[in-house]
Amino acid sequence: MRPTGMLHIGHYYGTLLNWLKFQSEYDCFYSIVDWHALTTKYEESHQIKQNVFEVLLDWLSVGINPEIATVYLQSAIPEIAVLHLLLSMITPQNWVEREPTLKDMIKMLAKDETQALMRATYGLIGYPVLMTADILMFKGNLVPVGKDQESHLEFARDVARKFNSLYKVDYFPEPMPKFTQTPLIKGVDGQKMGKSFDNDIKIADTDADTVSKITKAITDRTRQTKNQPGHTDLCEVPYPLYKILVDENSLGKVKEECESAKIGCLDCKKQLAGVLNDTFREIRHKRSELAKKPDEVLKILDHGNKAASKIARQTLSDVESIMGFSVFSK
Repeated sequence: MRPTGMLHIGHYYGTLLNWLKFQSEYDCFYSIVDWHALTTKYEESHQIKQNVFEVLLDWLSVGINPEIATVYLQSAIPEIAVLHLLLSMITPQNWVEREPTLKDMIKMLAKDETQALMRATYGLIGYPVLMTADILMFKGNLVPVGKDQESHLEFARDVARKFNSLYKVDYFPEPMPKFTQTPLIKGVDGQKMGKSFDNDIKIADTDADTVSKITKAITDRTRQTKNQPGHTDLCEVPYPLYKILVDENSLGKVKEECESAKIGCLDCKKQLAGVLNDTFREIRHKRSELAKKPDEVLKILDHGNKAASKIARQTLSDVESIMGFSVFSK
């Protein structure tokens, strides 16, 4: 994950719950990719250090276990940058330019196409290769992604395949997607939840913050008064959140109360805020306690960095040997 700010509940339900499951099933590597944060946030690089700490707190508080998964910081592994450089030398430019996610990122930088192109730095354009280095450095066989991110992995497979073919080896595995059920979590404005859209509910939010945000959430736009029956199928934010948060019986009660006008949208949203706060109370408490021990938290990251670095050094040594550079480094 890029350290661009505190994580929100969309990250929790869309990604972190899968990570929690995978860490007990696979040999997992979870990286805070701070170099990637520079691809679009280079003017705000002074914030990256604090954001790394915030993301790490979020991970640990939800249950990412550094005893069974390797948790590390991308920039603490300089071998990744070297591998990125070496892979960039064999990656055709048109492979990068056709990567659909890159095109979307460039469009998001600015509404004006000319301005967007001006902000599309060399680093951003080359990010698919850096992402590939992140994966191949640890010989990733599976990468958890949503179906919409499959092109990421296709690019990495192409690069791995070309390396193996070019140097007549079978060294890098071709990373395959581990498709995850990634629900679309909407922000309070009805759009996809995102840190940069100021529409998110953060994992670390207080009870009061959660209530304040949820009460602003878009509901059924056709419902004009409290006494008018609502339509849960037209409810843009609260009802979809209820579907994720509560069981079938509770969901049925919410639906019945809304559609029979037993409850108004504001009261419904206040109830939802209560459910959210109950759901994240223990996580938020754990996060608050961890935040009081920054040295201990950073030691956890340092431990993961050392474990990741050991593997990265071996991988880079192998790659340099395959490419014929090892004779110069000894």
